[in-house]
Amino acid sequence: MSLIELLEPDLVLGDSILQLTPAILQHYQLKGLVLDVDETLVPIHTTQTSPELQQWVGQLQKDTSIWLASNNLSKSRIEKIARALNLPYIAGAGKPSRRKLRQAIADMALPVEQVAMVGDRLFTDVLAGNRLGMFTILVEPMVDAGSSPRHLLRSFEVWISKALGASLTSKT
Repeated sequence: MSLIELLEPDLVLGDSILQLTPAILQHYQLKGLVLDVDETLVPIHTTQTSPELQQWVGQLQKDTSIWLASNNLSKSRIEKIARALNLPYIAGAGKPSRRKLRQAIADMALPVEQVAMVGDRLFTDVLAGNRLGMFTILVEPMVDAGSSPRHLLRSFEVWISKALGASLTSKT
């Protein structure tokens, strides 16, 4: 797989993760999700989960295995979010490394092709998922009202990826 292909998500949601529905998961035959945390589920400086996010997770958990995988090194912060959502988690995942993501996939006991890596970043979430052969979903970041440096970093990643020739439209 070329670098360009590694940076191309299978699905570009074009909205927040809350728009990822059971119907979409069923359409792509996905039975498991590995979710990024910072700016995918909550803004980076937030430790509280919204009622909408809790409801969304509860709805998906009925038919889908879900793990959290964050590069954030603050285990206490990620654990607080994971507990609020009643989900297993990995802090300090080191994405785009695949090593710790394999743990989540193994725990789900699903074929890797039936598990999606969902995140807001191309150079960590999408790259890691594609390197493992997962289905990859790029979502719009959840950010605080003021622009954050990470949001600017994401914009830079999108620009670089497009300059390299990556298509940021859904593959399937």
